[in-house]
Amino acid sequence: MADASQTVDGNTLVAMCLSRIGIDKMFGVVGIPVTSLANRAVSNGIRFIAFHNEQSAGYAASAYGYLTGRPGVLLTVSGPGCVHGLAGLSNAAANAWPMVMISGSSEQKFTGRGDFQELDQIAAVKPFSKFSAKATDITEIPSSVFSVVDWAVAGRPGGTYLDLPSDILHQTVDLSEAERLIAHALSSRNKDLIEKPRVNNSEIKKAVEMLRGAERPLIVFGKGAAYAKAENELTKLVESTGIPFLPTPMGKGLLPDTHELAATAARSLAIGKCDVALVVGARLNWLLHFGEPPKWSNDVKFILVDISKEEIELRKPCLGIVGDAKDVVGILHKEIKDDPFCFGKTHPWIESIKNKSKDNVARMEVQLSKDVVPFNFTTPMRIIRDAISGVGAPAPIVVSEGANTMDVGRSVLVQTEARTRLDAGTWGTMGVGLGYCIAAAVAAPDRLVVAVEGDSGFGFSAMEVETLVRYQFPVVVIVFNNGGVYGGDRRNPEEITGPHKEDPAPTSFVPGAAYHLLMESFGGKGYLVSTPDELKSALEESFSARKPAVINVVIDPYAGAESGRMQHKN
Repeated sequence: MADASQTVDGNTLVAMCLSRIGIDKMFGVVGIPVTSLANRAVSNGIRFIAFHNEQSAGYAASAYGYLTGRPGVLLTVSGPGCVHGLAGLSNAAANAWPMVMISGSSEQKFTGRGDFQELDQIAAVKPFSKFSAKATDITEIPSSVFSVVDWAVAGRPGGTYLDLPSDILHQTVDLSEAERLIAHALSSRNKDLIEKPRVNNSEIKKAVEMLRGAERPLIVFGKGAAYAKAENELTKLVESTGIPFLPTPMGKGLLPDTHELAATAARSLAIGKCDVALVVGARLNWLLHFGEPPKWSNDVKFILVDISKEEIELRKPCLGIVGDAKDVVGILHKEIKDDPFCFGKTHPWIESIKNKSKDNVARMEVQLSKDVVPFNFTTPMRIIRDAISGVGAPAPIVVSEGANTMDVGRSVLVQTEARTRLDAGTWGTMGVGLGYCIAAAVAAPDRLVVAVEGDSGFGFSAMEVETLVRYQFPVVVIVFNNGGVYGGDRRNPEEITGPHKEDPAPTSFVPGAAYHLLMESFGGKGYLVSTPDELKSALEESFSARKPAVINVVIDPYAGAESGRMQHKN
């Protein structure tokens, strides 16, 4: 029986509600008016990971939602803190990952009068939030908290926002009244937000017939399938039908990249020649060339599986199936199993994919086998690939960002387990690296986390190496240091004109930057490497130690090229 004489304030009530609905991790930066909220969250069993910058904390919250299927929670202060947090919220929206941003805000009685850090935060988050709530009284806190959490995971996941005015955080209610408010809000939750859509059986039958009648079928899956944890169902479908598959970059690992039906190394052939494409948990956006010629055949028929009815209506595929990826693929496999068909290893389509993959892999391995010093991008990437493969199971989670670094890594690094790759994603967001590393370390504490970063990408969040050391996360950050964005000064002499021609090039950084010393300044381990043996030694030592480390890899500043959009120049 609750003690009626005991009171709780708004901070405590928010923490109680988050804990009650299953939130046990929170990322953020504290300050007025939310420091007490962070402390009350810790008292209620929620682990709070404190960052230097709301951007990185927001990226962590978004990636945590993807990796766990539970909303990542970002806590920010009012005004500028909320604005900085929009980076993470927008990233969650673009990638369709569940996230809740909670921000303190200025006192309601001073609205419009220029209060400390005053901002219409509901308006500020609108482009990036699928649902927003503002508690205008302490009694509204439970229903507001439960609503933003439920909306974050409902349908297509995304970011939601909760606004907590500072005066509400300081209001109090009796503990017994707080428990009554929580119980009422729990019983009043919108059940439609929690339940998955039912799959239409007639659409399943039509999809099976389309695949059965195809001459050159292809299964494409993305991070939506990874989020739905559809790897077992996809494996059964692929292996029972013999249909080759193509993952998007963060879909890699749902089936091993080394699988005999993997079409990644024959990507252009696979999407250019397939006549029926089953697309699961992936949008026909820029990453998949919008599903349009010339990359795709003029007469390709798409079967699009998506949790969002609106997405299917937008893309107008030949056949759309609304449903959870795991559920739909499982039902598809069951339907096929009742009347099985299989494309054998000698089928012309399968042979063409395998032969093209084998040729492309062989050509790449010739390039990878060369030890080029000063380093290009492929030599160190091969050494990193081999070191990661040597870790075994559970496989490390690989975080990658940067232009050349990420592009080369997508081709070279091998994923064998689901949800073990995090990169710039749908929005092509640079600066996600350290936030993603921390999210991965929190979500999967049994795994090593390896970041493969360009020096530009690393620079967005480099200060968070202190966070790695403070929490002793098992994260090894590998920085490809080529002295700038794409490299150092890449200009032709005729471009260097005008009154500011003595300034450094817009693409260049300080040559020879000692990023490893930044890590050492906080008590972590730093390595400076420029040869294959030095890199191998640093990787072996840091992987074995599983302690925060930065490996500063010196790259030839002329080795890269302007890149960053798959198969296109900027």
